[in-house]
Amino acid sequence: MAYIGLINLALIVVNIVMSYKGLKDHSFFDRYSFQVDNILVYKDYKRLVTSGFLHVSWIHLLFNMFALYAFSTSLELRMGPSSFLTLYFASLVGGNLLSLLIHRNHGDYSAVGASGAVCGIIFASIALFPGMRIGFFGLPFSIPAWIYGLLYVLYSIYGIRSKKDNIGHEAHLGGALIGMLVAVCIVPEAIRENYPTILSILFPGALAVYLIITRPQLLLVDNQYFKTHIGDYDIDDRYNLGRMDRQQEIDFLLEKIHKKGIKSLTKKERDTLEKYSQSV
Repeated sequence: MAYIGLINLALIVVNIVMSYKGLKDHSFFDRYSFQVDNILVYKDYKRLVTSGFLHVSWIHLLFNMFALYAFSTSLELRMGPSSFLTLYFASLVGGNLLSLLIHRNHGDYSAVGASGAVCGIIFASIALFPGMRIGFFGLPFSIPAWIYGLLYVLYSIYGIRSKKDNIGHEAHLGGALIGMLVAVCIVPEAIRENYPTILSILFPGALAVYLIITRPQLLLVDNQYFKTHIGDYDIDDRYNLGRMDRQQEIDFLLEKIHKKGIKSLTKKERDTLEKYSQSV
């Protein structure tokens, strides 16, 4: 049993290393972050995973890693290392896929962070441990996990619709729901032990996702985010525009190499040329 917790610790280490590199190197951050156009137009699907190991600040990283550590030990023990790892990545990708669905016509939308995966871990814990209670920093009381889960889902739905902050509510909601679903698939007896909690969270969450898919106009609210947000055009338009811009940039770089040699390229220009060559 000595291996219990190693997967959790390994994930924390990878998050710290990747985030450190991203905070120090903007080109590295840009290469692996979640960016709608790079995923949909240029088919750079690795970003659905790599973006979950980057963070915008040390505080952002600290909060996510603390939550991951706090909720993971018992969960990894209950599920086993391989199932726990499956849960983590399924929540991460599931959260990003919901973000991609909602923002598919917002070509400039970008995001990073392990929050989707961490939400999956938290909600899997809520599903598997019926008596679980959740406390908050500085407060002398805790609340039943099912109340926290339901309030969090409702808050995420509100956040997706209102867009009054810079939080990736879509990834949080998607990660939470996928995490709970994966957990009950791996440990099916949890449904019998804790079905009121599971249903009270999954039902409104699944309903919200259904409405997002079938009634996307419900997300169109008149606020500053939608007034200023650019890139609201379909993928074919973005592909054609992106292809034109890319070809012009490649032509410029090749002309510069022809006239002054490859050493005349800046680091950013070399990275750009390498990126385009890999996407061909």
